[in-house]
Amino acid sequence: MLLPYLDLSRTLFIDIETVSEKGNYNELNDNFKFLWTKKSSQLNREMELTNENISKSYNDKAGIFSEFAKVVCISVGFLRKEGNNLVLRLKSFKSDDEREVLEGLTQLLNKGFNDPLNSFLCGHNIKEFDIPFLCRRMMIHSMEIPDIIQVAGKKPWETKQFIDTLELWKFGDNKNYTSLILLAAVLGIASPKDDIDGSEVGNVYWIEKDLDRISTYCQKDVKTVVQVLLKMQGKELLSDDQIEFT
Repeated sequence: MLLPYLDLSRTLFIDIETVSEKGNYNELNDNFKFLWTKKSSQLNREMELTNENISKSYNDKAGIFSEFAKVVCISVGFLRKEGNNLVLRLKSFKSDDEREVLEGLTQLLNKGFNDPLNSFLCGHNIKEFDIPFLCRRMMIHSMEIPDIIQVAGKKPWETKQFIDTLELWKFGDNKNYTSLILLAAVLGIASPKDDIDGSEVGNVYWIEKDLDRISTYCQKDVKTVVQVLLKMQGKELLSDDQIEFT
């Protein structure tokens, strides 16, 4: 069996949504305008450094860089046994105040999932994106990083608490990146992308100002990660009546 040591009752499924810290490039102070201009030129060396191009690159890409972005939503899922069935409970921490979002997660981790030897965090590409992003933003806010995600200086074999569905699907092929939507489709799991995708989150936040929509999208990703992991373990997928949104 895949991951025979994994205790699903001790596993927290997680996904985060991030957006640029400012609504557009012109809202940055002079120092960060200079720093983003430098960053954007590194991202696309052939780009002509006009104000229009730099502004567009900020709108398109700043949201994935923790130095220029913030977390606006963290969704989590818990699997519990009720009778003979598994039940998935989903909830979100969401706010315009990033610290409030991070504190919500921190309290949850410290309360029930903070032992790296006895708890697991599962997500898609969490080792490369979600976990480092969270740690950096917590450091920016001078917050204490929970033990389970404190990975600074750790060797890869010292982070068995992270279950990354992208890494599992790679089977050692580190050249390959497979999106969650593609992985779900390949495994015959209904797509969560029936509303927005990651590239649209910034517009939904800054223009539509619809955090609830972002939260719903984020929870659907968590649900899909759970289904993918169950499929990978040869377990039955969850039906809709086994999923509770809180």
